Amino acid sequence: MHEQRGRQHHMERLSEALREEIATIIEGELEDPRIGLATVSEVQLAPDGRSAQVFVAVSGNEDEGQRTLEGLDAARNYVRREIADRLRLRAAPELHFRLDKSEQYEARIDELLKRIRAKKKI
Repeated sequence: MHEQRGRQHHMERLSEALREEIATIIEGELEDPRIGLATVSEVQLAPDGRSAQVFVAVSGNEDEGQRTLEGLDAARNYVRREIADRLRLRAAPELHFRLDKSEQYEARIDELLKRIRAKKKI
């Protein structure tokens, strides 16, 4: 059980290190015009460490989000090589970029709650 907790802690630290490094690369090194204003919100590492879901929040509309994902997918191998170098990983995980829509969901929920409150006041 202690060994499992240690491995879990290691995976959490690695996920956070991946998030920070990928964010640095996206914000400062990728010059693809398709990539808009993007923020890496979370990295979920698979239990075996071979792949990672990289959640990216993109400012703008749905089209800008899709273009940003296309740019990130095109740069996937470069990003993977860079994080392997920077974090001294023997094998960097396969990266899968996903749009993080949590902010959009949050805004929609807030809007619905405001409507409910307004109806109760009437």
